[in-house]
Amino acid sequence: MMPRMKPLAGTLVVDLTRYLPGPFATRELLRYGARVVRLESPEGDPLRAIAPEWDAALNAGKESVVCDLKAEPDLGRALCSAADVLLEGFRPGVAERLGVGPDQLPTSVVYCSLTGFGATGPHASLAGHDLNYLGYAGALADTAPAVPPVQIADLGAGALAAVVEILAALLERERTGIGARLQLSMTHGAHRFVAHRLDGEPLPALLTGGLACYRIYGTADRRFLTVAALERKFFLRLCDLIERPDLAELQFEPDAQGTVASVLGDTFVTKPLHAWLDLFEGEDVAVGPVATLGEAAREFGSPVPEGRPPASGEHTDAWRRELGL
Repeated sequence: MMPRMKPLAGTLVVDLTRYLPGPFATRELLRYGARVVRLESPEGDPLRAIAPEWDAALNAGKESVVCDLKAEPDLGRALCSAADVLLEGFRPGVAERLGVGPDQLPTSVVYCSLTGFGATGPHASLAGHDLNYLGYAGALADTAPAVPPVQIADLGAGALAAVVEILAALLERERTGIGARLQLSMTHGAHRFVAHRLDGEPLPALLTGGLACYRIYGTADRRFLTVAALERKFFLRLCDLIERPDLAELQFEPDAQGTVASVLGDTFVTKPLHAWLDLFEGEDVAVGPVATLGEAAREFGSPVPEGRPPASGEHTDAWRRELGL
């Protein structure tokens, strides 16, 4: 849902990032009222060409200024100096070489660097994307070689973590007048998502396929059901409804998970998805569909962001005038 309040109204965010994590983060800041300006190289964000629909969804309502930071440093530095928040995704040291590093801008700027592996350490300069970060973080250990359906490191450990850090820094700036230097590592952040498992769990791969009562099962029409009946009362009711009460006592038996999964799989494949959803309607069983993107959007989708995606460099001249250049 779109926020009712616009607490970031009057806040200028300059976005030097490309692809997915940074634009997703600044889209969230835009939702809360910020004015977001993309500072793009003359080539533009590669996402414009690779996935124009994604680019449009992520950047509707933003502005675009094109600037070669090497050839025209004054424009880039002036725009970045005017920002309340700056988000960049260069490899460590690049922003400084381009003249827009944190120490080259006013101390009032909340400066957020979104990195793959952090600013220091043996992996700091490595190229990478979401799948690499998740692999290094240990988040894929249970499910490899399956590819995650969502870019968890990019969007969770990167974009949304950046939004939280930026909002906290803006709140602190209200008290002190001083911005912040934020450095986020998507790999370190992704590891935090799984670190609670380091000391063990009741059953190996508890929520990643180890339990039969927490899996995805196929149906007769080649659709899928999500079964997440972890609480005993949910699993008891599920077993009653599918007329297999004998499974209930095996819910957490380590040696019985294969047997329970086989029975559930053989059961669910006998009817189409809608038949199972009808059976479970109104029941506390923690079972649901694997919806298509279209189905999910119709029921749970957010309103389309206001405005349209900016053409590359559309607002460059206007910002030159605003900055007196």
